[in-house]
Amino acid sequence: MFSNDRNIETIGQLVEIIKHYIGLQKEYMKLDVVDKIVRLLTALTISAIFVVLLMLALIYLSFACAFALATIVGNVMAFTIVGGGYVLALILCVSFRHKWIEKPLVKFLANLFLSK
Repeated sequence: MFSNDRNIETIGQLVEIIKHYIGLQKEYMKLDVVDKIVRLLTALTISAIFVVLLMLALIYLSFACAFALATIVGNVMAFTIVGGGYVLALILCVSFRHKWIEKPLVKFLANLFLSK
């Protein structure tokens, strides 16, 4: 009464469509993961290049600043002042690490991995 050839054929088509849909969803998930990994690696690479270039610039600027101060306060005191500036910057970075580093990083990663 309920099962005839047409119903069985329709159910078979429905099963095939669902299998196809699940396969497409699996492929979409793979592509989405690859896209997010590529975006993350790109951001890490750009950040690494930026940090290396910034460090090189800071080294040269530090020496320039120290040698400029050396004429006023002497070599040892000039390098001590520049080093003290870096220690102060380190203390500030450690003090404000949640606000300056962790929150932006969490926000970036959340946007990257939770967005569609």
